[in-house]
Amino acid sequence: MPGVLDGVRVVELATWGFIPSAGVALADWGAEVIKVEHPVHGDPMRGLVSAALTPRGEQQVSFMFQTFSRNKFSVGIDLTTDGGRDVLYRLVGTADVFLTNYLAPVRRKLRVDVDDLTAVNPRLIYARGTGLGPKGREADTGGFDLASYWSRGGVAYVSTPENADYPPPMPGAAFGDLQSGLYAAGGVAAALYARERTGEPEVVDISLLGSAVWGTAPHIAATSLFDIDAIPAGDHYAAHNPLSNTYRTADGRFIALVMLESDRFWAPLVELMGRPDLATDERYADADARRHNSKACIAELDAIFATRTAAEWRELLSRQRGVWAIVQSPNETRRDSQVLANEYVTQMEIGAGDALTVARPPVQFNRAQPDARPAPELGADTDRVLLDLGYEWDELVQLKVDGAIT
Repeated sequence: MPGVLDGVRVVELATWGFIPSAGVALADWGAEVIKVEHPVHGDPMRGLVSAALTPRGEQQVSFMFQTFSRNKFSVGIDLTTDGGRDVLYRLVGTADVFLTNYLAPVRRKLRVDVDDLTAVNPRLIYARGTGLGPKGREADTGGFDLASYWSRGGVAYVSTPENADYPPPMPGAAFGDLQSGLYAAGGVAAALYARERTGEPEVVDISLLGSAVWGTAPHIAATSLFDIDAIPAGDHYAAHNPLSNTYRTADGRFIALVMLESDRFWAPLVELMGRPDLATDERYADADARRHNSKACIAELDAIFATRTAAEWRELLSRQRGVWAIVQSPNETRRDSQVLANEYVTQMEIGAGDALTVARPPVQFNRAQPDARPAPELGADTDRVLLDLGYEWDELVQLKVDGAIT
């Protein structure tokens, strides 16, 4: 079944994870995404492998590149050559969207900036990703999510426990890239809608820093109002609402309770736990009492949760209506029954009998989910795409001889 963006052509001139993750989302939504790469070395993400995860002598798989470039087509073009630039212009002339995370000085040098490409295609939506935004003195400064999103954007600060020696590492590789890339895909979709309504294209800007500001919005608001550095995080023992806290099980797992309207859930929960006396204990009679006696209440719940395993708590807590969850590893999450039922991940064959589980964009439509195709080999689609543009075989041969394409 065609996706919601079926018929939309996207040209992606981008490397690493940020903007390429936007390309994956657009491809999953039905767009044809053509990835333009240098004909010799391609996107450096191709070479990003984890030797620590691969036994010596075995073929290393760039699961990162597969994550960020599946469902795309690859065209190898050397944009420093006149012939290569002409090929790009011809390709852009057939496109709806141009995605890039090249900085402005590089875009100007390669003659692929906004004015260059909209002169070729006046209806082109130009989407550019940056580390620190398109304005200001540092607009042309490069960025990665560890610096621009996680560190400068305040996310590391609000994630650091009090008195910790160092901020924690990011929760995962390309963590900020993936969040920001989906925002970029959403911006492109909005721009496509606006163009259909008005006939006018848009320049779409998204930055890693701006994404972090959005992600820490409550902190931003609170710090401006109360002149503090961030909303106080507290800790396990200082939670004002003991039913919005995390508890350790007998087998060393953790269960998070998120029962914000605690008076609705307190009595049924402790009765289910086999401690009905806590429902009538005046220290815990209502939310206000539990707040004033939170340390004692948390200690009671600590002792209760330590008596059963996570599996036992899973069965027991499923009998009540309050929200809860077991803290899962990514390996458990990819096997989670709800993840599978909603097709948030899918299996992708990558050759030689190997398969890779890949995550899908969380935005879904009432259509069948697309099959996942492996990321293309460098320049795998150059000939097909250029022939479709009207090039003849002898022209392609000459462009290859000139080093303009691969």
